[in-house]
Amino acid sequence: MTDYINIGKNKEKVDALALAAGEPLFADDFALKDPLHIAFLYSPHAHAKIKSIDTVEAESMPGVALVLTYKNTPRVLYTSAGQSHPEPSPYDMYMFDEKVRFVGDRVALVAAESEEIAKEAVKKIKVEYEMLPALFDIEEAEKDGAPVLHDGEEHVMIPSAIYRPEKNLAARIAFLYGDSQKGFEEADFVQEATYYTHIASHCALETHVTKATFDHYGRLVLITSTQVPFHARRIVSNILGIPLGKIRVIKPRIGGGFGSKQEVLLEPYVALVAWRTKRPAQIVTSREEYFVSGRTRHAMRSRIKMGVKNDGTIVAMEIDDLMNAGAYGPHGPTVLANTGAKVLPLFNKIENVSFYADCVYTNLPVGGAYRGYGATQGFFGLNQHIDHITRLLGIDMAEFVKKWHIKTGETSEVFKAIGEGKTGHEQVVTSCKLSECIDEAARVIGWKEKRGAKRKEGDKCYGVGMAVATQGSGIPLIDMGGAHIKMNEDGSFNLYVGATDIGTGSDTVLAQIAAETLKVPSEKIIVLSSDTDLTPYDVGAYASSTTYVSGNAVKRCAQKVAERIMEVASEMLECPREELTLGVEEVSHVKSGRSLSFKDVAYYAFYAKNQFQIEESASFVSPVSPFPFCATFAEVEVDIKTGIVRPLKVVTAMDCGNVLNPKLAEGQVEGAVLNGVSFSLCEEYLFDEKGKMKNPSFWDYKVYKTTDLPEIVTILVPSFEEYGPYGAKSVGEVAINTPGPAIANAIYDAVGIRMYDLPMTPERVLKAIKEKGVG
Repeated sequence: MTDYINIGKNKEKVDALALAAGEPLFADDFALKDPLHIAFLYSPHAHAKIKSIDTVEAESMPGVALVLTYKNTPRVLYTSAGQSHPEPSPYDMYMFDEKVRFVGDRVALVAAESEEIAKEAVKKIKVEYEMLPALFDIEEAEKDGAPVLHDGEEHVMIPSAIYRPEKNLAARIAFLYGDSQKGFEEADFVQEATYYTHIASHCALETHVTKATFDHYGRLVLITSTQVPFHARRIVSNILGIPLGKIRVIKPRIGGGFGSKQEVLLEPYVALVAWRTKRPAQIVTSREEYFVSGRTRHAMRSRIKMGVKNDGTIVAMEIDDLMNAGAYGPHGPTVLANTGAKVLPLFNKIENVSFYADCVYTNLPVGGAYRGYGATQGFFGLNQHIDHITRLLGIDMAEFVKKWHIKTGETSEVFKAIGEGKTGHEQVVTSCKLSECIDEAARVIGWKEKRGAKRKEGDKCYGVGMAVATQGSGIPLIDMGGAHIKMNEDGSFNLYVGATDIGTGSDTVLAQIAAETLKVPSEKIIVLSSDTDLTPYDVGAYASSTTYVSGNAVKRCAQKVAERIMEVASEMLECPREELTLGVEEVSHVKSGRSLSFKDVAYYAFYAKNQFQIEESASFVSPVSPFPFCATFAEVEVDIKTGIVRPLKVVTAMDCGNVLNPKLAEGQVEGAVLNGVSFSLCEEYLFDEKGKMKNPSFWDYKVYKTTDLPEIVTILVPSFEEYGPYGAKSVGEVAINTPGPAIANAIYDAVGIRMYDLPMTPERVLKAIKEKGVG
């Protein structure tokens, strides 16, 4: 095993002490001088045309500086999805439109001297609406006669994308190989079921915040809680017509993102107010605004049909997914793609596969990127389907998955058929320890002893269940990361990365990668990230790309810097470059026994001869997206009198390649697991008959608290990914995909009921128990 000095070590987060002391500034901590405060007027209707809008009274209020509506804002179509250009998501929204498409759609904004004045002025805006029929049911969206949500110039940037707004179709993906119908005919039995995953909020503790000001050159400076500063800059420039070079975007500390801040939601509005008034401007959204007018996890219906032989061979599989975009389609195509691209390859030995997936518009809150995007929805049904089939056959699910899952050296037809934003590409799995993950997690949970044991104490029944999942590591041939490193006189290094640390610890991990390559302690790396003026381009924090994509860029850059150090040392020692060895903070010449410290090299380069600063830049785009793998085993208690499901223990074993920082990796897994448990058991959007959310607060929208925590066990099963920086793969998303189906399977093990719909609330569980007659 390689003897690393930084890799595989529990290095403290570079900002840990500062965060604990409350020192780092979040977006709302930046004090602007006499800013305008922004408040939005939101639609009270799910679907309507604006017949008239009167802003005279609002504009005449003392302290009001600007009122914006569709009448005085750019008529530029765009997508709020923070994705690489050309975005695969449809260009289907304006800053303001004459038509509103969900309760919470933006109708107007007021910029005023105080937040109170802005909110009061919003009430003075008079709007007359022409009511339109509303569409809430995804099954009705594509039928003849259904209300049409988008009927103008909406379009997609990628010609090959399937987009039919006249049929409420935001995206469509179809894929097949083999002959599914023939496979079903050859099967000994066919198992069909339909599963539903629901709308959910990211619940980041920090809501959406954007501030705008000007530098001393008159350039627009946006300080914003974003995962995608470079995408935000480009999108703002395109919408408002402000030259990109006149915009600077700074990402401060982020209070959670999970995909919600991969959207460019506020930046165009705050930027336009500042640009028009030539004054600083800001908005800090409320929790209700975050719930209703932010972004959600897409709800999805998944129909799964499998033809199976009595020996367990799956001879055919057909999946029909229908996903709810909500009123607009940001991330619709990519999330939809992942319901197949990240799910289907796991069982790559099925010879006949059909996959059909549509994403449709409805008059409900807008879906967007959310940790595990698409894969979370797809794996909920697939894992339950496998559990049901193995129970019918009397086979241990753990052994079944170990036999049939994709393995190192294997590929899948899906890889070259489905991509994200582009067509797929061929790929071979170069690291997979899923079988080892299954064995380790099964041992810790007591799988062989507990599964099917029908344990019961009074009204409490106990069971165990399992689920497996994959994700990805960045979007191949699309995602790009960049890094720049410069050397200081004392042998320390400045690392500039466009990668966005949203609390994951990516600044720390990237510093470890740079330090390992340069053979210095990670404390010698000074990190600056996410400032479009100062750091190199990077797509941002999404798609599990940071460690893998940005990490490879950092490693490549550090290698170039190391080579420059060796070149200078070669000149100083008057010996050939190939005779030198890079050691810990020094360069050695073995033949002569001489060595130079990094400080010696830096001083020579700076002051002695041919003066220059040792520095380099590098970028990285990957041709592949290495899969992380995880297995989750859950033990639950089900109260048959109340329907309350209490997870007792959740064990997740993770193959994320060579682990760069074990503690940070464990934290990512545990966070994803808890996120998945909460999503599956209690989080739920409730709507009235008019499409208005009834529970937009943490008082009524239940999320897991520390008092709800089950015992969470994380096991890191090391592998080595040849494409990854020091063998690493992604870790942040994949573990959210397994708690839901693992708990659902555990409920079945405990009381024999199959939960097809999320969330698995006490009401739903109790209803199923009563229908089953469990007693």
